[in-house]
Amino acid sequence: MKVTLCKLTVISESLLREEIAELILRLGATGYTMTRVEGRGSRGRRASDFEGRNVKFEVIVSEETADAILEEVAERYFEDFAVIAWLTSAEVLRGNKFVKSSSALPSGEATGKPGPESEV
Repeated sequence: MKVTLCKLTVISESLLREEIAELILRLGATGYTMTRVEGRGSRGRRASDFEGRNVKFEVIVSEETADAILEEVAERYFEDFAVIAWLTSAEVLRGNKFVKSSSALPSGEATGKPGPESEV
């Protein structure tokens, strides 16, 4: 059974890699995928190997967890660092794999069984 959750993507300077990884987990994600990426944006292109590539985090979480992570990333990093973040909707299987408690999913979605409100 498919469950709709949020896919949060954060791209940041590599020097923030450990801080953002810790923040993501502390605020409720069960895991993340991190890759090294390159690109050009409003702050220009990375100028040297010393600066390193940017990192991209992809995280599947509930809307509440996504909002908490986005809020803290924005407050801590947007002003002074090259960081962008966005949300997209993601249909996933095994939704309980991506949330710390089954209560974060709508009724029935954690187990794949219909909840009481879907009974006729």
